[in-house]
Amino acid sequence: MSSVRKGRLFRASKARPLDALLLGGIVLVAVVSAFPLIWMVLSSFKTPAESMQVPPVWIPESVNFQAYGEVASVINAGRSFWNSAVIATTTTLGILITSLMAGYAFAKYRFRGRDLLFAAVIATMFLPPIVTLIPLYRLVGSIGLNASLAGVIVPNLANAFGVFLMRQFIAGVPDDLIDAARVDGASELRIVFTVVAPAVVPAIAALALFAFVYHWNTYLWPLTVLQGQVDSYPIVLSLSRLLSYNRGAMNTGLVMAGATMAVLPPLVMFLLLQRFFVDSIVSSGVKG
Repeated sequence: MSSVRKGRLFRASKARPLDALLLGGIVLVAVVSAFPLIWMVLSSFKTPAESMQVPPVWIPESVNFQAYGEVASVINAGRSFWNSAVIATTTTLGILITSLMAGYAFAKYRFRGRDLLFAAVIATMFLPPIVTLIPLYRLVGSIGLNASLAGVIVPNLANAFGVFLMRQFIAGVPDDLIDAARVDGASELRIVFTVVAPAVVPAIAALALFAFVYHWNTYLWPLTVLQGQVDSYPIVLSLSRLLSYNRGAMNTGLVMAGATMAVLPPLVMFLLLQRFFVDSIVSSGVKG
């Protein structure tokens, strides 16, 4: 056996324990991260007796859907889901459009003060949301959008992180491709949506996922704007009403069922877009 082959076998045998250790660490992190979600789903199927049992019951003896039916009787689940869908979908579309257009301008246009303006946009990312809560609330009130879904949506139609992400990806789109479209007579808007957008699909999918999940789960801003308009509450605000039913373990299944229903749409969206999300990470790593 040659020395080269011996060296390869030695490195391979040395790498196997390290690979096994790395795989074990990944599995452990995945289990720990998924445990709260798994516990929530399993608890939603437990009977009140199983919820109160000590030591706790990990897996219910039978699947009990009673809690899911009770959620609809406690809160207007259908209306709340619709409100959340309108808020999250409309806001996400607005962020995608504004981020794509602004990112294209910052990446491909040369104008005076561009870098300073871009730095100002990035600087807004360092402001905690609580700092802008009162100014935004007064602004929304001054234009008459208080206590409405429009008041929740309009201030979030542009996002500094989205502009930054789109600018970084669009900068990698070849200028020759854009110049060729201009020679063919395409307008700038058509270039953005038919030439640039298909070239940065992974970044668009990643931004859509981030924006949808964030605005589906947002709590403080809708609570501030809607001012007790229960019919306009998104599902996250409506679920807070279930907490009053959780004074004992008897109603734990009800709370867990509501939480499980609320987490399903973001989870489904992640499953649909995870391939593009991974592609965006790989692409950014290769470009970096």
